[in-house]
Amino acid sequence: MTTIEFKKKDVERSFNNIIERMKEFSNDEKVEVLNFFKIKMHEISPMNTEPVDCVLWVKNETVYANDYNPNSVAPPEMELLRLSIANDGYTQPIVSMLDEGGEKREVIDGFHRNRVGKECEEIQNRVHGYLPVVTIRESQEGLNDRVASTIRHNRARGKHKVDNMSDIVVDLKKRNWSPAKIAKELGMDSDEVLRLAQISGITEIFKDQEFSKAWDIEENN
Repeated sequence: MTTIEFKKKDVERSFNNIIERMKEFSNDEKVEVLNFFKIKMHEISPMNTEPVDCVLWVKNETVYANDYNPNSVAPPEMELLRLSIANDGYTQPIVSMLDEGGEKREVIDGFHRNRVGKECEEIQNRVHGYLPVVTIRESQEGLNDRVASTIRHNRARGKHKVDNMSDIVVDLKKRNWSPAKIAKELGMDSDEVLRLAQISGITEIFKDQEFSKAWDIEENN
């Protein structure tokens, strides 16, 4: 037996003992212990820089929506999402961030998956009132970074509302994000940032050197 096989067998014996003990636990107790082990395994994982390396199940009442998501889903698409989760199960976790108290989680991405898990009785019963979540990197926990992360997730799926996006772009500018940083963090080019600013009717705050060329083009058209 090789060294790695011996180590694997040793861990397997210990793990089997834990599983036998856990069979008598309640569902809530099982989830709590499993989350504990997932977190501990994540700490030593070679992939612990990736949020998806640690998917936890948390009570659905501890998960709440953010107030800046520029994404809406039409009723037919919402029903398709419900049907997908009903038939295929949860195949994607909700991206979240712990609040200051560490008791609740704000949704960064997955607002509609969050809704389905709470509003569809069949699914809620199946997952015992829990939702699957991953925790966003600590480096992305600032408000501006959370907003940018939400938009990147939405844009990757091609789902975002232009009017809300426009408001967010202007808000980020007022929070001292440069147009170049806004473009980089939201996956846009400078012209797109400018167009969103124009929708809000306050393009004057974007009249800087980085956009001088774009402004010339707009004024000549």
